[in-house]
Amino acid sequence: MKTHIAIIGAGLGGLVLARVLHLHGTAATVYEGEASATARAQGGLLDIHDFNGQLALKAAGLYPQFEALIQHGGQASRVLDRHGQVLFEDADDGSGGRPEVQRGELRRMLLESLPPGTVQWGRKLTQATPLGDGRHRLEFANGTSVVCDLLVGADGAWSKVRPLLSDATPVYTGTALIETWLHDSDRQHAASAAIAGGGSMFALGDGKGILTHREPNGVLHAYIALQRSEEWLARIDFSDTAATARIAAEFASWAPALTAFITEADSVPVLRKLHTLPPDHQWRRVPGVTLVGDAAHLMPPSGEGANLAMYDGAELAQAIVAHPGDIEAALTAYEQTLFPRSAQAAAEAAELHGILYGERAPYSLVEMFSA
Repeated sequence: MKTHIAIIGAGLGGLVLARVLHLHGTAATVYEGEASATARAQGGLLDIHDFNGQLALKAAGLYPQFEALIQHGGQASRVLDRHGQVLFEDADDGSGGRPEVQRGELRRMLLESLPPGTVQWGRKLTQATPLGDGRHRLEFANGTSVVCDLLVGADGAWSKVRPLLSDATPVYTGTALIETWLHDSDRQHAASAAIAGGGSMFALGDGKGILTHREPNGVLHAYIALQRSEEWLARIDFSDTAATARIAAEFASWAPALTAFITEADSVPVLRKLHTLPPDHQWRRVPGVTLVGDAAHLMPPSGEGANLAMYDGAELAQAIVAHPGDIEAALTAYEQTLFPRSAQAAAEAAELHGILYGERAPYSLVEMFSA
């Protein structure tokens, strides 16, 4: 009898899962709450690592297409202090193993690799009810419902599927990122473009940071990092231009070419509070349901999030293929490798967070890169 596999969330992890299953002749349906593939901007550049994300794309049979998306030169990096002094610089010679691609282009590539109808748009999950024998009834905000034999939560930090497995909920880390953009930077923001360099730039100090990346067509994408309470952040109206001045005031002693990423931003600043699940998050085997990506192992940004999600998707698909007709054996095999992998990645992410925003920054990051 055909197994109905339901994947909740059309992010990178869910799409890789569906793609690898498709390659092996197993159909799955991806249910996504957004109305279409273009309903929301997909963020900036991702570095795709040769030890996980690239392996997932090879399993998906899409590595040549991925290579065509690489932004050459994007692996360059530099570390600055708050005065704009360059403390470390590393050029991109193509050997770094972490080439950069646009998240939106990577997602488009995955979507186009799936049979028509695989992704069901406008299907926001509101409730998942166990029916026994691993089956679940899924109810969506548009009034529709389906019954599935395997339910995979690929629905991110605030997963609607996770409560079937775990009582864990994301907690605020105490660090927030404020996202800004500079457009046509080489002409309109020349000093900031020069200080940012050709790839990633990390300006750090005093538990704060201005982190940037150069994107195509002269675009500079920045994250302004602050360690502040949720109450402090709640007092700022990020829809108001006054928010820019309030955030900039926290960097009053920093170089103007750095603070321009706040004061001269070509977009309204967007607040992104960082949340995390317990670093050793795992669950007892529950029939017919599992998780991939941030739904399973939300952690501070470390460059691994998208890579881990895709690797999870590929690993789960391969486990399903390796255990035909036995979903529980497949899920057991997948989770036995997922849990230690996630715990190690979470520990490394926490360590990096300390390197970036601890009392020894930026010199702690220089030491890490130099090593």
